[in-house]
Amino acid sequence: MRIPGGVLRVDQAVALGLAARELGDGDLHLTSRGNVQLRGLDAGCGGELADRLGEAGLLPSHRHERVRNIVASPLSGLDGRGHADVRPWLRALDDLICASETAAGLSGRFLFALDDGRGDVARLDADVTVQATPDGDAALRIGACDHLVRVGAEDAPAAALLAAEAFLQAGRGRVWRVAELTEGAEHLIREVVRRLKRARAVVAPSWPVGSPPRPGIIAHPDGGTSLSLLAPLGRISAVQWQELSAAASSELRLTPWRGVVLPEVSADRLADLADAGLITHPASRWLGVGACIGRPGCAKSRTDVRADAAAALDAGGGLPAYFSGCERRCGRPRGDHVDVVATETGYRISVVRDGHTGAATTIDDPSQLTAALAAARTDDTDD
Repeated sequence: MRIPGGVLRVDQAVALGLAARELGDGDLHLTSRGNVQLRGLDAGCGGELADRLGEAGLLPSHRHERVRNIVASPLSGLDGRGHADVRPWLRALDDLICASETAAGLSGRFLFALDDGRGDVARLDADVTVQATPDGDAALRIGACDHLVRVGAEDAPAAALLAAEAFLQAGRGRVWRVAELTEGAEHLIREVVRRLKRARAVVAPSWPVGSPPRPGIIAHPDGGTSLSLLAPLGRISAVQWQELSAAASSELRLTPWRGVVLPEVSADRLADLADAGLITHPASRWLGVGACIGRPGCAKSRTDVRADAAAALDAGGGLPAYFSGCERRCGRPRGDHVDVVATETGYRISVVRDGHTGAATTIDDPSQLTAALAAARTDDTDD
């Protein structure tokens, strides 16, 4: 299920939880785009599921459901950081996408990012990124282009959609992502500037690079608090989802780092959520450990990678580690990390830095996995 910006009203969260329990296996799985997967669904439940989600407002357009991939700074408007609250952009962009016949042709992999200026979702290699600027305007980047478009804040959602529509025209339906365009993205920048009278192309500055929300209490400038939590390996059980929905004041914000932010919630609720098994402390051993669904949820996976990841928690901190059941590496993180891929007999471990993969270590003896992973996560060499 696409959840633009990860934002769910409480009633929508309750509807999703009921659908997971009554139609699926009861669990909800958070993705690296702040979306939700329901699994274990019966083959004939599609109509009922669509009806339920439509009634909850989660399917505003059947034709556009696959392309509503929007990530947004999850703490925007809460902690006093950033240059703008991106929630108005989020609502406007989603409405524009659903109203655009052209946008329905985007692939399900095309990604929009709305960054409030702190640099958290701007680092996710989106196809179209809009970032708030200190002067109250917005900067739009297409892919990894060295130039960007400066627009007024009120024009930011329209500029993002124009960039996506220009991409579709340039790719002629043959490519899914901006990075796959053979001629690059510079001409897309020119097309957005041409269509928006108040836009101008500029040389891209060095954008700020921010970090994901850490688990725990988020302090507000006015003295209020929000709560940031992570789901171990992105999986939230039915009981945990009920606890989250009950604790939320008005909405839940799902993050691209498989977490949940509960805006405007008292710090007193943190202990209950920790007791439910959610990650609430930045020193948790689960921090930085991820995995694909693995067996038995995926037929292509070679093993139960989630069980193996849980068994290797003593490997400690350092670089994030991601377990994949096959070479597809579904859901693997961006940036530097330890790549742990299942083989026919064990695992292949390598360190990824600056987009380059270092020499691999093959582990066939399960008893050696934790030690090998610990060494890789603390690797400080330049490959």
